[in-house]
Amino acid sequence: MARFFEFLINHWILSGLWLTLFITFVLYLKAKAGNALSPQQATLLVNRENGVVVDVRDKKTFDGGHIVDAINIPLAKLKDHLSELEKYREKPLVVVCQMGQQSGEAVKLLEENGFASVARMSGGMTEWQTQGLPAVK
Repeated sequence: MARFFEFLINHWILSGLWLTLFITFVLYLKAKAGNALSPQQATLLVNRENGVVVDVRDKKTFDGGHIVDAINIPLAKLKDHLSELEKYREKPLVVVCQMGQQSGEAVKLLEENGFASVARMSGGMTEWQTQGLPAVK
């Protein structure tokens, strides 16, 4: 461990650049991901504010188990099917994917197209099922 600190002191420019790149990368990923909600917060949003769940997984995975009343529009087709979500423009939308990684891209696309309140569910359907929350097939 002492050698590590010695390296940091001797190569402070290199260490500073590495730290700067790391912080920049973390901030980029955070900005790309969009607003995140836990499964409990997503449930409250749907129940109290008539939120709508948009599942961006492919059809086969969606049919294997999904949140009740979720709308399935695969991420690859989301841009072409925004018209299906027009009637929900003023309602809060919760975007769900399998593990919470792809939904950030969908959130950004929806926000760019004027949807009022959009958030992603952190952990995706994996977290939903891990917590034992209901899913339908």
